[in-house]
Amino acid sequence: MHRPSSDPPRLPFDASAIRRLRAQLGMNHSHIAHAMWTSYGTPVRPETIAAWERGELVPRASELPALAGALWCDPSDLMSTPTTLLEHRWARGIAPSDLARAVGMPISDYERMEVQGRWTGNERQTAALADVLGLSLPELLTVTGGDKRLDALLREAVATRWQAYVKPVTALVPLPRHRIEPVLRGLHSEYQSVMVATLNWGNDVPASGGAGGRAFLDTVSERFWAGLQNP
Repeated sequence: MHRPSSDPPRLPFDASAIRRLRAQLGMNHSHIAHAMWTSYGTPVRPETIAAWERGELVPRASELPALAGALWCDPSDLMSTPTTLLEHRWARGIAPSDLARAVGMPISDYERMEVQGRWTGNERQTAALADVLGLSLPELLTVTGGDKRLDALLREAVATRWQAYVKPVTALVPLPRHRIEPVLRGLHSEYQSVMVATLNWGNDVPASGGAGGRAFLDTVSERFWAGLQNP
């Protein structure tokens, strides 16, 4: 059996998924090992599969598609929530060369971005990436590294003049301006209400509005995406 530390990077693997799916199919570890070998040419010992179930080991990226096939599921069904470019590709079961071809860039450029965890593709390539990997807007922002920048902009927008942040937020989130404006305006009003309510309790309050203000700022990105979904 191979140890996770000898096969970096480690898959964001959901061990409980194997147990659940295997039980639903009425299979044992030997059945899964046999299916992985005969149908997908992937040799794995039953003891290794048992260790995957216990969370002691994780499959290699090359083993995940065969395991998913043996369990009649998608690779994403065996993973916890993906957050990185690499994890989203694994979840979709797409080879690096195929993804690089789909977004229109040399595979060496794509693999470098995946290893560095920093997406530098142009607008067309980014749109193709979202389409191939089936990324939602929040997932796309996280994968391309724009989520931290967006969070900083939203914090400033609710605490100061929200109008000044419509353009930079729209530059990050590829949606029409008329979708962004009412959400920023609403967040600004909500935050200011929290500030006023807190100040009514006394003057000895931090600039962030105390616990209420900090809690609002800590969830401002989630509130932003929720606002876009529920105009």
